[in-house]
Parts: sequence; C-alpha cells; structure tokens
Amino acid sequence: MSLHPVGIIGTGKYVPERILTNHDLEQMVETNDEWIVTRTGIRERRMAAATEATSDLAYEASKRALAAAGLTAEDLDLILVATITPDMFFPSTACLLQDKLGAKKAAAFDLSAACSGFIYGLATASNMIATGMYKHVLVVGAETLSRITDYTDRNTCILFGDGAGAVVLGQVEEGRGFLSFELGADGSGGELLKVGGGGSRLPASADTISEKQHYIYMAGNDVFKFAVRIMGSAAEDALAKAGKTKEDVDLLVPHQANIRIIQSALNRLNLPEDKAMINLDKYGNMSAASIPVALAEAVEQNRVNPGDCLVLVGFGGGLTWGSSVLIW
Repeated sequence: MSLHPVGIIGTGKYVPERILTNHDLEQMVETNDEWIVTRTGIRERRMAAATEATSDLAYEASKRALAAAGLTAEDLDLILVATITPDMFFPSTACLLQDKLGAKKAAAFDLSAACSGFIYGLATASNMIATGMYKHVLVVGAETLSRITDYTDRNTCILFGDGAGAVVLGQVEEGRGFLSFELGADGSGGELLKVGGGGSRLPASADTISEKQHYIYMAGNDVFKFAVRIMGSAAEDALAKAGKTKEDVDLLVPHQANIRIIQSALNRLNLPEDKAMINLDKYGNMSAASIPVALAEAVEQNRVNPGDCLVLVGFGGGLTWGSSVLIW
C-alpha cells in the first residue's frame, strides 16, 4: 500500500484573556519574580475564565485552524483532542468539540499522554491519513491546568497555565509533511508527575479532597533530570529516522516547560536559541497545548517558511515523550 504524504495545512491558537503574573503569585505564595524567572523562564501565564472549560478553549483554536486551512467543520473526518483536563470523564472533550463546531461527519476521541499528547495525536492522525482512511483530521492540544493546580504549593503553581492550539492535517505534495515520529513511555516513572484522586484507584471522597489528591503532584528534580535527558535524545532519534541531521533543522518547537530544559536540548542539537520557538515566558507550561500554541505563534510571526525543516519535541507525565520531524 502506498502511503500519502501528510502535513499540517492550518494552525490556530487561543489563550484566555486573564493573565496571572509572577507578581500576582508573590501575593499568593512565598515566591518572587526573580526566583521564578531564573529557574523557569516564566513571567506570566493565562487563566481560563470561570465560564471557560477545555472544550471552549479548543473550540476557539479549532475555528482558527480550520479558517487557516480553508476548510469548514463539515470537511473533517476525525477530531482528536489531547488533554489531561477534559471537561468531564465522558463524553470526551472531542465529542463536545465536535458538537460545538458542527462537524457532523467527524469521529471524535480524546488522547491522554500529558504534555506529549499533541505529538502522540499527530502521529495517530497522520497515519490515518497516510493510509487513506481519512482525508482531514483536526488535532487539538487543550488544557485548563488552573483547575488542577494547588495555588498554595509554590513548587507547582508557578509553572502551569491554560490554553489551546489546533492543527488541521491533510495530504500534501511529495517531499513535504511529516518525515518521522519517535514516541516513548516509561510507566515506572508514573508516580513522579500525577493527579492521584478522582479515578478508579482513588475515587473522589472527603479524604481525597482534604489530602489534595485532585491537584498536580510533581517530583520536580526527578522530572527535570528526565526531561533534560529525553528532550535532546528524542529529537536526535526523530532526525535519524527522517534521514536528517542537526544542521538541517530550521526551527525547533519544544514543549514549553522550563527554559533550562529547552536550552539543554538546543545545546545537544548544537542550535542557537534563535532557532527555537520559545514563548513560555508568556504562557508557562500548558501541557498538551504548549507545542501547538508555539507552532501557531511561529506561523503568525512568519518564522516558518515552505520547505523549512521543523522538529517538534515534548515530554510529560506517564512518563511519556514524543518528537517529530516535518518539512513545512
């Protein structure tokens, strides 16, 4: 079976209006702007309004991606939403989004791979198009992490923000599109980054609430060491699979978790900082939304041109990681 080349034919992003700055956090927990910037590179993050849920953020980003692709919701065959903060357990956020968009012909499901979710989603969707199963797929990374963040925990509350990024995938001309994917997981590190409460292991109860089991727990040092190791190696593995070298890379679009982690990946790839799309100073860590929002902003800023070689790479809870090489 011959495979069709698949690429991104439209991008879109949406971030909530409310901004939570480091100076705001100084009033909430024992921290300060200099400490946060020095250790993370983050200056502010976005917070969803009380009336906004993940599907609402996803809807706004998706409308923009469809417009950029010159398509309507009726043209979609599948909607895939990568998220760890769904509106509810079920129905899936993707089904809620399908209804909001009016994408009556589209199948829909959610994918849970934490901050790597968007890359996992791209790999899944691109293979469905490559084999001829579908023609147009909407892949969304959307999160309202503010709803699962403990704003009395100064180690985690400084990191996370809300937002959504979306892309439309379709067939592209020969020599363009996705060249490779590298996905991985290490479930033995699952305890390092998690929300323990609310599932079948620890159903919601007075105890899980009082013990703050419904908030993000992160063993920061362990996750940092894992991320520094995996970001560079995952990018290198995807480049090798694609038959490309570090010298071929025009733009790195990394998961926006920590400036030091991004810098370590750049060092490993021998890339200057101006070859990376970095926006975590404005948004913090938006989990599955980080990479698609960064990609959409790179397109908005004309930092991506036809024929450019892009590397997308991320890591997250699971533990998971994913990378991809594509020709724009």
